[in-house]
Amino acid sequence: MHYESNVREPLILGDKSYKDITVDVARPVETAAPRAWWIVFSISLVMFLWGVGCILYTIGTGIGVWGLNKTVGWAWDITNFVWWVGIGHAGTLISAVLLLFRQKWRMAINRSAEAMTIFSVIQAGLFPLIHMGRIWMGYWVFPFPNQYGSLWVNFNSPLLWDVFAISTYLTVSTVFWYTGLIPDFAMIRDRAINPVQKHIYRILSFGWGGKAKAWQRFEEVSLVLAGLATPLVLSVHTIVSMDFATSVIPGWHTTIFPPYFVAGAIFSGFAMVQTLLLIVRKIFKMEDYITIQHIEMMNIVIMVTGSIVGVAYITELFIAWYSGVEYEQYAFLNRATGPYWWAYWSMMTCNVFSPQFMWFKKLRTNLIFTFLISIVVNIGMWFERFVIIVTSLHRDYLPSSWSMFSPTFVDIGIFIGTIGFFFVLFLLYARTFPVIAQAELKTILKSSGESQKKHHDPHGAH
Repeated sequence: MHYESNVREPLILGDKSYKDITVDVARPVETAAPRAWWIVFSISLVMFLWGVGCILYTIGTGIGVWGLNKTVGWAWDITNFVWWVGIGHAGTLISAVLLLFRQKWRMAINRSAEAMTIFSVIQAGLFPLIHMGRIWMGYWVFPFPNQYGSLWVNFNSPLLWDVFAISTYLTVSTVFWYTGLIPDFAMIRDRAINPVQKHIYRILSFGWGGKAKAWQRFEEVSLVLAGLATPLVLSVHTIVSMDFATSVIPGWHTTIFPPYFVAGAIFSGFAMVQTLLLIVRKIFKMEDYITIQHIEMMNIVIMVTGSIVGVAYITELFIAWYSGVEYEQYAFLNRATGPYWWAYWSMMTCNVFSPQFMWFKKLRTNLIFTFLISIVVNIGMWFERFVIIVTSLHRDYLPSSWSMFSPTFVDIGIFIGTIGFFFVLFLLYARTFPVIAQAELKTILKSSGESQKKHHDPHGAH
């Protein structure tokens, strides 16, 4: 048996047995929802319904109800789209990349992170559809068989690349997430008393019996899917960034976009995972499994990716200066000092300066501080998307077409609606699916459990 050094912090706190882990993980599914869950769910549901109303109003009236004008043709819709896609990156990264590197600290957080990926990609997918204006033409973005003679209708827009990228990503992420859930569904099936519940989980678990052969195949499939998902993490946001980078608009026409977007996506995704896990930890009393150690590890990733994003911002400014292209120089000067200066400096403050507090151990292990920083980072990443899109468009080559963008209540309503929808999906998931991969946790109990580590400590009491 492999025992970990006692220098490493335990990943499972308390004197836990295998049965304790099963009971604790199954508790949110088997018991009534706590009051805090109902409060958060009700607020999210109201936000979602308001968003649905705004979407229906947009479809019925046309996208003229948004704040768009002849210069700024993309604004909140594409900003929100890129933001949600970015958030969806961390889940698969936590699961896939950390699985390939055999990192044990991913075990307690990967399930929620994967669920977050799927739900945020669903939110992202809504925006291009609404943005089309005529949602009934939505099938045009898919590569369907050519029915129009010599006319191939689909390839009119580079957004087709996004369709390929995101649908692939969503498919692989969903399969990866579901595969990991199968042993947990079987566990709830075996514990269920209600015959209807038992039958549902029997269908969901695909007849899982827990034989050695089944576990071997489970491991193999997980590794194959992790290997597929890892390049996807990098490619999806690269493709999203190319929607901008392939244009000739100053501020967009740059080759740094793909790595910069990927770093930003991981950054915002990890921040959202922090936000969700701290809520789950509190509501469902999972403090023994989602430990301070987990939160500190994620804070370190946020600090590193935040620093990479900061370097990317400075590189952008340097390239604009070094290029000698007056339009490019003006685009960046206008970002920092123009009418949208507040958005640029909000982005800088939230994304570059705030993660640097994580250098201090006292702060990165402080739960309230972590929660605030995770929200601040996501606000900053939203501003980054806004700055890239709106400040580059609102000052064109011709001063005659210069204009300002300001959102209408419909823009704001749709965005708030997607946040509500996201939390509704996440909260329902937390009540019906196990939020922690109990089968994986059990594999590290003997090496990383607190009581087991004390027991094998050569200097401690036996």
